[in-house]
Amino acid sequence: MDGDWLWIPVVLAAAAAQTLRNAAQRGLVKSVGTLPATFVRFVFGLPFAACALGALIAAGVTLPDASATFLGWLAVGAVAQLTATAFLVAAMDQRSFVVAVAFSKTEIVQIGVLSILLLAEVPTLAGIGSIALATAGVVLLSVKPGAERGAGLATWFSPAAALGLASGTCFALSVVGYRAAALALDHPQPWVEGIFALVFAQALQTALLGAWLAVRERAGLAAVARAWRVSLLAGFAGAAASMGWLTAFAMRSAVDVRVVGLVELLYSYVLSRQLFREHVSWREIAGIVLVVAGIVLVSAAP
Repeated sequence: MDGDWLWIPVVLAAAAAQTLRNAAQRGLVKSVGTLPATFVRFVFGLPFAACALGALIAAGVTLPDASATFLGWLAVGAVAQLTATAFLVAAMDQRSFVVAVAFSKTEIVQIGVLSILLLAEVPTLAGIGSIALATAGVVLLSVKPGAERGAGLATWFSPAAALGLASGTCFALSVVGYRAAALALDHPQPWVEGIFALVFAQALQTALLGAWLAVRERAGLAAVARAWRVSLLAGFAGAAASMGWLTAFAMRSAVDVRVVGLVELLYSYVLSRQLFREHVSWREIAGIVLVVAGIVLVSAAP
């Protein structure tokens, strides 16, 4: 299954769902706060994940065994993802939607390094080339538009950059953790692995962040409950995205999956122009073109 092209549409769908989730969460930040907006994707996503697992059980599908190795790597991935999402939501509140997402995509290089160190998965030549192209595109996307563009490298030291880069680091660790967890399950059906892992991950994330908010930010929990319609949309989209990512990680290397996942930048670009009415510069468009070139390169590789 690792060499099958089916992993590509899985990733494209996951990226679309993630873009929808990001947009919904961004709309919640100002009304409920950063951490409560982060909590939405987990607490409202868990019921959908649980229903999917229940459907598998009802259908008599054989589920994987939750070994200690699986649970350990899943915990690494889940906690890192939780932290990364909080950083990303805060970054989106600082800069334009598409550029905030771009900062977080510095994860690609870090995933390559961590995959070698932790999983002994060395990227192919096509993978290395796609990383180079995609990273160049992300650098262009990170440059501030308009009057702020003259700041040059100073943009990398802005609060939004720090938040976006921190998000990328945590996402990289999360991706490697989830890929290792999928390898530990070793189930013949990747989509079963995705659903199975998602329930464990979102249950842990809901418990951890929910406990923190219950102690430190109860008003945020109440605000999330009042905004249940948008929260439900974010939760559904988040669960669909995570299910897609976890399924893809069971089918293909973490580097290849996340490079193709950069198509999220294209989706974010469309949202920025159509939904948020944000201006996107020609420099950012050039960055998107390079990202697309990286996606095409790794998608065409065997």
